[in-house]
Amino acid sequence: MALVSTATLARRAFVSAAAGGHAGHAGGARTWKILSFVVALPGVTVCVVNAWMKKQHASHGSPEFVPYPHLRIRTKRFPWGDGNHSLFHNPHTNALPTGYEGSHH
Repeated sequence: MALVSTATLARRAFVSAAAGGHAGHAGGARTWKILSFVVALPGVTVCVVNAWMKKQHASHGSPEFVPYPHLRIRTKRFPWGDGNHSLFHNPHTNALPTGYEGSHH
């Protein structure tokens, strides 16, 4: 009795599955199509509704500024503008080391 290696058994299983032709692909495509409609589309819908509801309840002001010492550390100036604003600075959401621009808390 000869011992057959695992690789040989896997190769035989692969060859026998491949010999079945394209009939095996139709079942897989149908499964993914059903999963797309039953899982993916409702998931995207839930995410859109969640984002819309959060936007409706969001406050339009900047969050309260807390001067944590480990945030907004400037060891050297930025090479653009006044050297204190990041490249994609938004005055409503990005605070400077001294606080938000235009707010006097």
